[in-house]
Amino acid sequence: MTNELVYAAYILIWPALTLGVLAVICSAVVRDVRKARQSDDDLI
Repeated sequence: MTNELVYAAYILIWPALTLGVLAVICSAVVRDVRKARQSDDDLI
C-alpha cells in the first residue's frame, strides 16, 4: 500500500508543477504587455 501512495503522489505532483510553471509564464506575459502599453511600444 505504501508503494501505491508513493506512485499516486508522484503522478499527481506533475499537474501541480505544470500549473505553477504556466502561472509564472502567464504572469510574465501580462507584466510585459502592461509595460509595453505604458511605453507605447509593440509587444513583439
